Amino acid sequence: MLRIGAKIRTMNRLTALIAVLALSGCAYTPPQVEPVDEPVVVVAPTEIEPPKIEPKTVEPPKVAEPVRLPPVAIVLTSRRPAFLDVANALTAHLDDVQVYDLSDSSKPPVSVLRGINDSNTGTVVAIGLRAAQSSVAMADSPVVFSQVFNHQDFELVTPNSRGVAPLAPLDAQLAAWTEFDPTLSLIGIIVGEGHDDLITEAQLAAQKHNVELRVRISGSDQETLYLYRRMAQDIDGFWLFPDNRILSSRSLEKILESAKQGQVAVAVPNESMLKMGATISIATQAEDIAATIAKIIRKIQSDGLLSVPAISPLSTINVVTRDDARVVRR
Repeated sequence: MLRIGAKIRTMNRLTALIAVLALSGCAYTPPQVEPVDEPVVVVAPTEIEPPKIEPKTVEPPKVAEPVRLPPVAIVLTSRRPAFLDVANALTAHLDDVQVYDLSDSSKPPVSVLRGINDSNTGTVVAIGLRAAQSSVAMADSPVVFSQVFNHQDFELVTPNSRGVAPLAPLDAQLAAWTEFDPTLSLIGIIVGEGHDDLITEAQLAAQKHNVELRVRISGSDQETLYLYRRMAQDIDGFWLFPDNRILSSRSLEKILESAKQGQVAVAVPNESMLKMGATISIATQAEDIAATIAKIIRKIQSDGLLSVPAISPLSTINVVTRDDARVVRR
């Protein structure tokens, strides 16, 4: 009984102690801390200078200086004005040229070409058929030929040679002719074999300018005269091309005489034919031929001969008309 009473007394004391601690905890108040005003920090705006950007120095583009071409040999069939004019015009495009004339009997073609081959010639320019034949056959350097109408007959386009068109652009020719004579409706053409490309170009030009073409293929000058007389009663224009295989002085005179009697307009590729009765001359220009040759030479020098077409076209025409007894240049 004593032990039980002691335990009870001990528990009562613990209970009283817990109650005191609880009351003392409720009465405890933590010390109050007075709020302190933080100092106001005034930030003055700082002026920041923008970064200095130095302008970039732009150098002007460098213009490539034209490459100086190796010497060029110009071989003339003869000293005809048509050939000489091209040779003279070439001197304005090329720095170093030497002109050779095959009509000089003291220097046969073989000796001329041997001399060219022994020199440091870069390109040979052949003007006219004889010059083209000799140069293509014997020159070691690349050959550029011009003023040859029937180049295919002589196989002048080779792995070492290229040519320039012998005629002014047919579209430009027909445009000039129809402007001069808007009444043209049916035009006749007579050429020899091997000019399929020329015929196609003429037909395309005719379609563009609303003109009909009548094309005949001839094998001789006598056949050309016969074919012309058969078509003359229907056509109002005759487009004459310089195909010397099917034209002779006699047949040309007869055609122009017949055309004048039948009031058929005749377009020719040479101004000198106006005196024979032709209506309009639509020819090439020496400067245009020279500029085209110079362009070909530079192309060969920079990219090789294979980069050049077999025949390079021309771009300008020279128009002269006959009005009764007057010659009018346009």
